[in-house]
Amino acid sequence: MTLKVAIASFAHGHAMSYADLLNQLPDVEVLSADPDGASAPDPGPRGAELAAQLGVPYVDSYDELFAWGPDAVVVTSENALHRGLVERAAAAGAHVLCEKPLATEVEDGEAMLAACEAAGAILMVAYPVRFSPQYLRLRASVEAGLLGDVFAVLGTNNGKIPIGGRQWFTDPKLAGGGALVDHTVHCADLIDGLTGGAAPQRVYAAANRVLHQDKGVEVETGGLVTVNYDNGLLATIDCSWSVPDNGPTWGGVTLQVTGTNGSVEIEPFLPRINGTDPDGEVYLGIGENFDASMLATFLRAVRESGPAVAGQPPAAVPQPDGAVGVRTLRIVDAARRSATSGQPVDL
Repeated sequence: MTLKVAIASFAHGHAMSYADLLNQLPDVEVLSADPDGASAPDPGPRGAELAAQLGVPYVDSYDELFAWGPDAVVVTSENALHRGLVERAAAAGAHVLCEKPLATEVEDGEAMLAACEAAGAILMVAYPVRFSPQYLRLRASVEAGLLGDVFAVLGTNNGKIPIGGRQWFTDPKLAGGGALVDHTVHCADLIDGLTGGAAPQRVYAAANRVLHQDKGVEVETGGLVTVNYDNGLLATIDCSWSVPDNGPTWGGVTLQVTGTNGSVEIEPFLPRINGTDPDGEVYLGIGENFDASMLATFLRAVRESGPAVAGQPPAAVPQPDGAVGVRTLRIVDAARRSATSGQPVDL
C-alpha cells in the first residue's frame, strides 16, 4: 500500500533530511507546503524553491496540503507553530511525526496530545538519537540490570548556533528560547527512554548569553540543567551553542550513565573520518542514519495502525510518543523558569 505523507513546513533543517529519505521510498508519495517560507529572513531557500531542489511536489497552502488527504504528516515548522499543524493533522485523520520540542508551552503540548488521542492518531516526537546503535545497546544493558541501579546521568548536547540556516531558532517567541530549549530536550528524551518514563520532580537551571554577543542574539546561548526524578535519579544536562561557526561539524551528544555496578558513556555521533585537505578540516560522519531509522519506525506504525479512527487508540504506538514529548517539554519549561528566577522549580 502506498502511503501519502505530507511535509508541513521547511522551517526546521531536519525537513530536508526527511524529504530526501521519503523520496527514496518506493511505497511513499510525498507532498509539501511551506507557505511561511517566502517571508522568512533565512539566507537559504524555503518554500517552492527548496521543494524543487529536493525534488518534492509542492503546494502553496496548508489548506491544499490537508485537502490532499495524507495518511501521515511530518510537522517541521517553527516550534511555536507545531500545535496548529498537529491539530489540523489530527482533525484530518492523519498520523503525526512532530519535530522536537513538541511545543513552546506545556499547555500546547498537552492540547496536541489530547487532539491526537481523541482522533485515534499516532503522535510521535522526532527524537532521532533514540535510534542510534550506541543508545540502543546502552538501554538494553540498563534494562538487563548490568549497571545495577542507575542513580546518575550526565548528558551533553553542544552545537553551533543555528542561525546560519534558520533565523527563527533565536526568536524567543517562535523557538520558545535558545540553547536551553533547543538542546535540553534531546538528553531529556534519552533519559526518559532509559528510565521507562520516570517523572521529573525538581529542575534547577542556570543560563547565560556569553556566547555570540556579536550576533544580536536575544536568547540564552548556554546553560546547565539539573533534574531530580521520582525514582531517585539525578541528571545533569550541559546544553549550549558553543561549537565555533567554523567548526567541521554541527556538534554532538554524549550520555554518561552511572549505576551501582558500573558506568557507561556513549557518543552517538562519534563514528567519523576526519583530517584535513586543501579546503580545511574534513569531517565525514560514517555512522548509521538515525533519521532513517526513526522514519522507518514511524511509517511502520502508520501501516500497522491503518487510518485513524476517532475514539479508538492506534494499533501501534511508536516511541518516543506524545506523552514523552510532554514530559520533556515540562523539563524545558521548568528549566526556563528556574533560569529566570534563580530558584529550583518543583513539578
